[in-house]
Amino acid sequence: MVWPTIWRIVVVPIAFIISGLISLFVLVTLGLERITHAFHDAPMDEPDTVLAFFDLLTQGAILASGLTILPAFLVVVIGEVARIRSAVYYILGGGLGLVAMPFLAQVGTAGMAWPSPAVWQVFATAGFAGGFVYWLLAGRRA
Repeated sequence: MVWPTIWRIVVVPIAFIISGLISLFVLVTLGLERITHAFHDAPMDEPDTVLAFFDLLTQGAILASGLTILPAFLVVVIGEVARIRSAVYYILGGGLGLVAMPFLAQVGTAGMAWPSPAVWQVFATAGFAGGFVYWLLAGRRA
């Protein structure tokens, strides 16, 4: 009775970290492709492009903050407490958790702007990948 509980206490954080790293990898690779296409169309000597680059760096720093990990953490906690074993729950929960990140990143700013469809696609795909990896490592034995 005690050993399975200790095993879950060890496995869940490790699986959460690994799935977060997989999500980050997918987010960076897909995001870099979109950013490269956007910057390739505009010359870098224009002031608007340079300001957009610094805005991109600022948004990246905000997304890397600890606030944006809360939706994924909630999905994992609810799944573990309710002992949900469904892959669909973790995959959709990971996707929805990452789709919420652009909104959480704008919480303290002056105006809320809707992200482009490319941003939705990149974040949802990264969340789906992270949710699937978490389910493979820890969720299917919840």
